[in-house]
Order: sequence, then structure tokens, then C-alpha cells
Amino acid sequence: MKIKNWIVGLIFTFCALNFIGCATVPTREALPTYNINGTTYLSLVSLCNQKGIALEYDTFTRTAALTKDTHKINLMVGDTLVLVDGQATQIKHPVDIYQGMVVVPYRFKEQILDTLFKERYPSEETIIPLSRIKKIVIDPGHGGNDPGTIGRSGLREKDVNLDIAKRLSSLLKAYGVQVVMTRSTDRYIALSSRVDITNNSKADLFLSLHANANRVRSLNGLEVYYVSTRVDDASRALSAAKNAPLDLDSSSFASNSLNLKATLWDLIYTYNRAEAIELSSAICRTMGRNLDIRILGVKDARFYVLKGARMPAVLIEVGFLSNHNEERLLKNAYYRQQVAEAIFQGVKSYIKERTLAMRK
Repeated sequence: MKIKNWIVGLIFTFCALNFIGCATVPTREALPTYNINGTTYLSLVSLCNQKGIALEYDTFTRTAALTKDTHKINLMVGDTLVLVDGQATQIKHPVDIYQGMVVVPYRFKEQILDTLFKERYPSEETIIPLSRIKKIVIDPGHGGNDPGTIGRSGLREKDVNLDIAKRLSSLLKAYGVQVVMTRSTDRYIALSSRVDITNNSKADLFLSLHANANRVRSLNGLEVYYVSTRVDDASRALSAAKNAPLDLDSSSFASNSLNLKATLWDLIYTYNRAEAIELSSAICRTMGRNLDIRILGVKDARFYVLKGARMPAVLIEVGFLSNHNEERLLKNAYYRQQVAEAIFQGVKSYIKERTLAMRK
């Protein structure tokens, strides 16, 4: 048994040093268990191998990322907090190291892995879980004494943004989603206030609406942005750890640890970026299908509102007011309704994908 444990540990170390996902064909053989202070533990590598879960481990931060299908689990050695699809979950006993191996409590397998990765899909009689996307913030850019870009005919970006935002809000509400608007009238809202409104709302998604401009007037098309990887997530995480509540159990090992809170926020920001990319892609796809518009694609940026949001956040540039044809289109109320519906379809597609993932 000791030789087998040493080999498994060696394999784990090799995978960790090279940041390679270790995944094999699932096996049904019984897993070896280990007793640590009266608690039963399992080797994380063996558990992932059995369930066909890809595993990446960082020896420096002692954090592990488990991925399968559309699910992602993040955990840290020494902590009882686990991030499951972006949601903080508490386990009774911490992740640990035993004989050079990362081990997890048996309860982690039952509480999290067996729940997420069932061997069979639920029957049709099973109740479909509701989507986790309950509330969305819509942020119409500019407003008040800040008109944004202005087209040659005098069309103001702030008016376009607000009109599309209101139309999108109506569509989302009809779909059963709560909506928070950073502004619902023509008034100026500072960027910092927009971020505060967003984070205080405890929403699940953030959509910022804008219209573009460029000196090259022939430039046209739509683009969707997510927060750039060039943004210092460590600094954002530390700031969030100091100022943002995590709603942790007071008995949690991380509840009074600034460093562990920062680590958890770092994981949350990484998760949010990945989700924002998926949402951006879904919006681009539906707008490409539903509108006769050039799709410039999904891009990253360091916009203030994207950096500040503590949830998956995207910024949508619905077209170029500097382009004569796109200004003409955006001036038309019918076209603005089409834009709102296309964005809504993208959001709905993203929500459906996440809901289906919850059934697996």
C-alpha cells in the first residue's frame, strides 16, 4: 500500500509541476481511504481518475481546479471553503496533504462530486432545477451632461444606450429575471457609482450598453468586451477581501483570514472572466444570426465597470455612430428593438446552457 501511495503521489507531483490536467477513463474499483484525526479522506488524484475529472494543481499556491463538462470546482489545501461553479460552499473538514498526496474528506465526494457528476441523467419526471441567473444589472452608458459619442446627424449615444436598455429590461422581466438599471432616466452616473450599484445589487450578471465611434468612418460592426487578463486580479481580490462580504460561516477557517479571502476572491474573478467570455460569445452568436450587422467579435478590455464588477460582466458596443449607415439604423426605433431582442436571445441562450449544465 505504501508503494502504491508513493506512486500515486509521484504522478500527482508530476502533473502539478507541469500544470497538466490529469484525467483517465473512470474506474469503478474501490478507492483507498486514509484516516486523519478520525476523519476519512480520499486521494484527490484517485477520485478524479475514477470520475473522469480533469485536475490541475498549483504547488505554489496549493490550489486545485477540477473540471468536467461545464462544471468547475476550485479548492485550496488547508481550507474548508470550496468554490463550486462560482458559488462558495462549506465542507466540514479541510482539504489536506497526506503522505505527499492532496486528500479530500469523504464528505467532499458525497456532498459535491456525487451531486454534480451523477452517472445517469435525471428522468423526465425529475424537477428541473431553476437557473442560478435570477438578477441582471443593465448599465446604459453615459447620461446627463455626458452624451457619449454623437453621430453626424446629432444622434447621442446616451439616448441610444438608454432606449435599448429599457427594451432589454422589459424582455428580461417577461422572462422572469429581475433587472436593476444603473440609470433609468437621462442623468449622469459616475463610473464608481455604477460599480457600487452593481455590486450592492448582488446580481448574477452585468451588461453595459454602449455605442462606438472611430475616426475611420467606414469602420462598422458590433463587439462585446470582457475584463482583460492584463488586469491585476491579485489587487482586485485583495481589495474585495477587505471590503466585500463573502457571507462565510463565522466558524470557517477563512472567515477571519484576509489572505484566504483574497485567494477565494481571486478564484471568483477567474471564474467570472470565464463566464463573461461564454456570455459574450453567446451574445455575438445571436446578434450575428438575428441582425444584418458585422460581428467584430469578443474582445478583452480594462474598462472601469468591467474591472469593478464582482460578477460575470460584459460591455456591448451595439454599433458605430461614426458610421453613417449604423447611425441611421440606430436612429430607428424598430432596429433598436431588434438589437435588444438579439442581446436578450444571447443572454437567454447563456442561461439555458447553464440550466442544462445543472441537470447533469
